[in-house]
Amino acid sequence: MLLTVDLVILTLREGRLHVLVVERGEAPFRGMPALPGGFLNHDREEILDAAHRELNEETALASSWVHLEQLAVYGESNRDPRGRVVSVAHLAIAPGLPDPVAGTDATDASWIPAEAVLSGEVELAFDHRRIATDGIEHARTKLEFSSLATAFCAEEFTIAELQQVYEAVWGTALDTRNFYRKVQAAKGFIIPVGTDRRTTGGRPARLYRAGPKTVLFPPLIQPAPSATEENPNGEEE
Repeated sequence: MLLTVDLVILTLREGRLHVLVVERGEAPFRGMPALPGGFLNHDREEILDAAHRELNEETALASSWVHLEQLAVYGESNRDPRGRVVSVAHLAIAPGLPDPVAGTDATDASWIPAEAVLSGEVELAFDHRRIATDGIEHARTKLEFSSLATAFCAEEFTIAELQQVYEAVWGTALDTRNFYRKVQAAKGFIIPVGTDRRTTGGRPARLYRAGPKTVLFPPLIQPAPSATEENPNGEEE
């Protein structure tokens, strides 16, 4: 039995949620897009250390300022044609990540819109679509009850930029006034930094940074999809 780590790396690019994929440089699935990842170097390498290493080796992204957490373990006997391979998947999030540079086992690396993975428009090797979907859904849920949204933001950000994170990850527009009220009600979620950012043609926007609280109370619950979103043709089921 072999052990690998796989990474679901998320960031916002042009206001949309993106997932990092690499083009596999060797068999199996040579030439197919896949999540970054690989085998442990040796039996003494810690799993989290391996995740940080793969983040750097396959994408040339520095991991020191990336939110990284274990997502889930995937161990179905037929998930890898090379034999019994168990994957410990991790979720990585950071703001404004640059264009990646492929390394080691990858021939290319690129950002693709999350919806392209969720819809199956982009086919991933192994069971990586399932892993990516789980990572995205985990991020969506965690935004409701934790301060994870601030991991998508720069060190200082506006409430409008924080709202863009929720809208991009949840895939839905939010009412600005209602969002502002809920964010302010979650004590310790964000705190003002005492300076403003000049905006074009308007008042300076107040800047905030992540607060001390990691659990939101009250939580910011994801709005339920409207009937039109669930059935865009307007037909009764």
